[in-house]
Amino acid sequence: MFTVKRAPAPRRRSPKPDRHLSLRKYEATVGFLFLLPWLVGFFLFKMIPILAALGFSFTNFKMIEPENTRFIGLTNYLTFFKDSVAGASLFGSISYFILSVPIEMIVALVLAAVFTSDRLRGKRFMRTLFFMPSIIPAIAIFIIISGLIDPTTGWIPQIFHLTQNSQLYGLFPIILSLWTIGPGFLIMLGAMQAVPKELYEAARVDGAGPINRFISITIPMTSPAIFFSLVINMISSFGGVALLDRGMSYSQSLSPMESYIASQMFSAMNLGYASALAWIMFIVVMVMTMLLFRSARYWVHFPEESSDEEI
Repeated sequence: MFTVKRAPAPRRRSPKPDRHLSLRKYEATVGFLFLLPWLVGFFLFKMIPILAALGFSFTNFKMIEPENTRFIGLTNYLTFFKDSVAGASLFGSISYFILSVPIEMIVALVLAAVFTSDRLRGKRFMRTLFFMPSIIPAIAIFIIISGLIDPTTGWIPQIFHLTQNSQLYGLFPIILSLWTIGPGFLIMLGAMQAVPKELYEAARVDGAGPINRFISITIPMTSPAIFFSLVINMISSFGGVALLDRGMSYSQSLSPMESYIASQMFSAMNLGYASALAWIMFIVVMVMTMLLFRSARYWVHFPEESSDEEI
């Protein structure tokens, strides 16, 4: 008898896992682990006060009379439209953003372009010097600058013969914002150093000059870093500014909203109205941030997304 041996059936190869998706999962997991300490601190120490402020904004809560607290609905929010000082403070915050942030961005961009030059010597030491003012406590900077521009004893008013009512004092908060330009400068510098040198070489061969290369290559390639710095500087201009005009009559037009919120909370002890003002400022900042993100599609260049679309 003859036995017929059947050939073994071919093994089915299991589909190979998509390396691109697995790499994305790995990066997402690592990123989440790095963000986890911040998320825990945010939910424990920030989210609870934020939600509490939302609840206080619908009440007439005053810290000196907590027993008389009652629900008043949208009264605090409607009071904002009748409060001329609150409107002027919000307008001052928007004005501070419009005046100071473009200057900060331009100075950081120009400095980063200078530091990417191969002809510059001592880059590491000079980068350290530019970043050092950013780690100085804000209160120390406030004391130094306020002493320099004091109407009676400061040497800046004495040199330029400025009076206490001079409108030129409104420029000093903008000058103060340039003191801590170090982080933005480093962000721009890192983005410019990541631009491929081949692009500059090709443009140089085609006859493009330094200004043309900066406008046509450097700015589009560093637009994500410019967009990131723009959003961060806008948020800080509304909430993290060391003011020079507290208790002074000059430069009142540039008084940000956060100063008025602090006065309502700690001077007037009106926590309910201060919470409503904080939420109004939060809504304004969110609307401006959303507009920036909507405009990003027209001027921000993301090389990774464009390469994915080509594939």
